[in-house]
Amino acid sequence: MASSETNHGLPFFIIGCISPALAVLTGAFAAHALKGIVDAEMLTAFETASRYQMYHTLALIATAWAGDRCSSEHARTVRFAGWLFIIGTALFSGSLYLLALTNARWPVILTPFGGISFVAGWLFLARCVTKAKD
Repeated sequence: MASSETNHGLPFFIIGCISPALAVLTGAFAAHALKGIVDAEMLTAFETASRYQMYHTLALIATAWAGDRCSSEHARTVRFAGWLFIIGTALFSGSLYLLALTNARWPVILTPFGGISFVAGWLFLARCVTKAKD
């Protein structure tokens, strides 16, 4: 078993395994339950949310990998990247899910903050990987 010193990415691996299951379920829900109930624009928003959630579950798994490769001094950077991906998914995908399901327009003010979180997460992940242990 790996020591806690090399387990920086474990929470992100676990969340990265749960999140795609949710993305698949939401995608199936959109394809079957929402078709014919919401208009095409809202269905597209829902599908975009599900797709970006799936992309960023892969980012969480990459974060877990990086967390196990980076030194303890860079563990904070990898954790920050992981949390940015989680926050980005909640804000970006969550706001689009809410928009599609409720037709309320206010959630879209959160969408760009989710996108910024995604970009920042990728940059922090890149920083950690460039400082990875050999």
